[in-house]
Amino acid sequence: MLLRAASLSPKASLLLSHFCKSSNSLLHHSNRVSCFRQRHAFSKSPMSMERRARQFSSASAEAVLDENSTGLSKRMSKKLRRHAPDMILRVSLDRCSKNGDLAEALRLYEEAKADGVELNQHHYNVLLYLCSLKGGENLEMFDKGFEIFEQMGVDKVAPNEATFTNISRLAASKEDPELAFGLVKRMKDHGIAPKLRSYGPALFGFCKKGMADEAYEVDSHMLGSRVVAEEAELSALLKVSSDVERDGRVYEMMHRLRAAVRQVSEETAAVVEEWFGSRKAGEVGAGKWDVRGVERGVLEGGGGWHGQGWLGKGGWSVARTRMSEAGVCQSCGEKLVCIDIDPRETENFAKSLAELASEKEAQSNFAQFQEWLQRHGPFDAVVDGANLGLANQRVFNFGQIKRVVNQLCRISPSRKLPLVVLHQARVRNGPAQEPNNKRLLESWKNAGALYATPQGSNDDWYWLYAAVSSKCLLVTNDEMRDHVFNLLGNSFFPRWKEKHQVRIKYSSEDGLALHMPPPYSIVIQESEQGRWHIPTVTGDDLEAPRQWICATRARPDI
Repeated sequence: MLLRAASLSPKASLLLSHFCKSSNSLLHHSNRVSCFRQRHAFSKSPMSMERRARQFSSASAEAVLDENSTGLSKRMSKKLRRHAPDMILRVSLDRCSKNGDLAEALRLYEEAKADGVELNQHHYNVLLYLCSLKGGENLEMFDKGFEIFEQMGVDKVAPNEATFTNISRLAASKEDPELAFGLVKRMKDHGIAPKLRSYGPALFGFCKKGMADEAYEVDSHMLGSRVVAEEAELSALLKVSSDVERDGRVYEMMHRLRAAVRQVSEETAAVVEEWFGSRKAGEVGAGKWDVRGVERGVLEGGGGWHGQGWLGKGGWSVARTRMSEAGVCQSCGEKLVCIDIDPRETENFAKSLAELASEKEAQSNFAQFQEWLQRHGPFDAVVDGANLGLANQRVFNFGQIKRVVNQLCRISPSRKLPLVVLHQARVRNGPAQEPNNKRLLESWKNAGALYATPQGSNDDWYWLYAAVSSKCLLVTNDEMRDHVFNLLGNSFFPRWKEKHQVRIKYSSEDGLALHMPPPYSIVIQESEQGRWHIPTVTGDDLEAPRQWICATRARPDI
């Protein structure tokens, strides 16, 4: 300590002397702050924020200002900043947010105002968030929330997207979607881009009230702001359109669902079934239509839909059904189509996948894999070795991988071995050291059919990129639903997966069996005869086949 003091400037030495003389008071101050934090900051202490603010000694204030004198003041600055009234308030409000304690948050707010503590955007957003949570339970919170929002303007604290979203939710809790929508419009005046959640209170509020035109206006505003509706929003628009018998809008929402989500949730499935079972659905539709026009629409749309409007006359027969392995509906007997993927989409997806993988993995490691793939690929199939070796096993089983590799080799157009991707630890340790497994791995390596991913890497990026870039089959029972695959989005990846994923089924009689991708597309399909087939999310594995909704005219006039 003496050595440090000797090296300080005269000004710093004076400050340090002051701090040393005040060490007892600083220690006392630190203990009091710790006590406040342990006792939930303000909840049980009668001391006001103003008195807490006065506890900062003059020596502390000088140390905060003297940033250039020594590193000591910077450390002290950070320490004192943590104990500043606004920071203590932030910590306490965050605790209230976590616990959903609005009453305590409002008490802290009133005390802060009385003590002259300057509130920032975060403080106000937490308060508004808690008010929006409780607004539906207590309408007094509606008035309180808007009072806080107005005070935010008085204090000249700039709002952000979260501010407007919270106050819009508060408006929705009072069943005032007009106010909620007005707040979204005000966001642009502040240069704030709305998000999907910003529109929810207004859109769902109008739909709940059956105010279809207003809901369509919100939807139009979303499109103008380049905000893409997801299933919840489209389902709400579909229901309100069905309820007010806007058949054209129902038709539009069905196709937007097809493009956006492909398979529908049970909640949306119920809305779809309600529409097809309605009187209005049976009344609309063309008895005769331009067959060539419909065929042209199917061709231009890429297959599976035509977009020419409702076809046929009469009521609808609606059933839950399944598809055969060939894609034939077990209810109406119509065969579903396979919708091709644009090769350019695959190439773009491979590029974006490589960029994402390089961000998540060590860039040099993934770059080496790409170079290796250029030399040894492309392949007809890629095997997720870890998933296959552990399937239905307690100990890693190389024999299972070998049997699948041999089956794939037999059906391969080039008779080439598939690429097996395994982590480095799987290739070097454990069962890999057994003589037979060692010889097997060596043979795959010599054939350029084995890639060992480096230590600390995630195998998923490697086998997925290899399959996409090779435009080949991918053998894995991994459902590919975790956070890694969520990064890939809901547009192209689900379509690619359904056409390329090969699953493995085990049975005591047949052993291992390859289940190839279905020869049809799992997406809402509209046939040239006006039938509809809607895949649901119910059932999506080998044991429980997917359920479909089949809607066909009960008394077709075609």
